[in-house]
Amino acid sequence: MSEIQFFKLHGAGNDYVYLDCFSQSEPQRPSDLAKVLANRHKGVGGDGLILVCPSSKADARMRMFNADGSEAEMCGNGIRCVAKLVHDLGICPKDRLEIETGAGILGLDLRTENGTVTAVRVNMGQPILEAARIPSTFSQSPVVNQPLTVDGRTFSICSVSMGNPHCIIFVPELTDELVLGWGPKIETCPEFPKRVNVEFVQVLSPREVRQRTWERGSGETQACGTGASAVCVAGVLSGRTERKIGNHLLGGTLELEWDEATDVVYMTGPAELAFTGTWNGTW
Repeated sequence: MSEIQFFKLHGAGNDYVYLDCFSQSEPQRPSDLAKVLANRHKGVGGDGLILVCPSSKADARMRMFNADGSEAEMCGNGIRCVAKLVHDLGICPKDRLEIETGAGILGLDLRTENGTVTAVRVNMGQPILEAARIPSTFSQSPVVNQPLTVDGRTFSICSVSMGNPHCIIFVPELTDELVLGWGPKIETCPEFPKRVNVEFVQVLSPREVRQRTWERGSGETQACGTGASAVCVAGVLSGRTERKIGNHLLGGTLELEWDEATDVVYMTGPAELAFTGTWNGTW
């Protein structure tokens, strides 16, 4: 039996259980704990578990575990909430933070009201467009309008890594059949050896899109920040959108910009505390 203090936060509906590992020890088996805490029927509930840890290289270090216990490199919505905790808990109450992730160290600019973070602009870094580094088995780089056949159906896809792999599919209409039916099949297709996050995207205008995401290890989520960033890049590369877009996800809207001068993608969105609590249990 262990007692754990936790925070429940979400960024545009993409919700995780967060542990402040500055004030308590990191769990010894975080993958197992993630499966227990993220369970929406028998646990706290969430898309996964995120540990907010000390770092020798940055203001804090983020470790992210999906609901199935698999560890992922980064989460764009999650890192905004990490920044909120680091600031609001007084760990490092600055308006600009650097957070260490599995995808590298990222810079974040915080928007505050009455000393509390309400939104965060994240330097998501430069997109990875080389097919092998996504990683994928495609020979073409960048992977743009690439045919992908899964279970007898061929999709035209774009693929981008934002430190984690994404498969972007532009469609006339977003449907459950696409997201819930084809998302899990594409996630595990052999062309993506580390599995892949799948974004289905409806273009509303050159500066506005709507997105639904099937995340590897978690299923459909309310939002995906790295996915929204990848969609911004894919929209430009395929000639569908401009470099600055609004992306409407199930949980809210994110602002994206792929800066032409620096090749960096910037993402701006909310970070909100839902509740705090104490969990007692075994894992």
